[in-house]
Amino acid sequence: MHLILTGATGLVGSSILQTMLTHPSITKLSILSRSPVPLAENHASHEKANVIIHKDFKDYPDSVSAGVDREKYTEITQTYTLFAARAFLPSQLPKPFKFLYISGEGATTSPGILTPMFGVVKGQAESNLLALPSKEKSCDNLRVYNVRPGAVDASAHEEIKAFIPQRTGMLRLLEIGLFPFIRTLSKNMWTPTREMGKVVTELMLGDGERLEGTGL
Repeated sequence: MHLILTGATGLVGSSILQTMLTHPSITKLSILSRSPVPLAENHASHEKANVIIHKDFKDYPDSVSAGVDREKYTEITQTYTLFAARAFLPSQLPKPFKFLYISGEGATTSPGILTPMFGVVKGQAESNLLALPSKEKSCDNLRVYNVRPGAVDASAHEEIKAFIPQRTGMLRLLEIGLFPFIRTLSKNMWTPTREMGKVVTELMLGDGERLEGTGL
């Protein structure tokens, strides 16, 4: 199967990339990135990966589709995502076409006055994606999954450690102080990267049908 991945140089993207590169059912992986992707280039299965350097995520030409302020955060989180969902839907693509969006714990489609910017913007992106198949004829074969990871923990994922951004300062202190507590007492908020990569990959290899169960 041929999959397309964006955001492959960050913590979450690296964990997904590592799993996809090693999965036998994935024969080709197109990676859209604004910069080189060392994990893909140095991986034992690098031959299945095709890194496409793409600077403008609001413009997807045919060659691709065959700490910020609120305005910029909204553009990255919502605008880029919706442009991508629309861009990869020409008639020759498989039906259904599965699109998985990495949101985050705290995102909500019913924000209140105390909901932080992150939760509002991510939640709106989720809603916009889910509405595309019914609102736009060209998107009627789109099947959307919104995934909300919590405290993303790569401490046991040795294969990606050399390639992921290292937390520093306050974020590093929070990681040291909070992650042991979350792993022990609040496992529903804990997202180990190895397991997350497996879940995302299996969803993309699945049939695109609606999931049922607690928390879905």
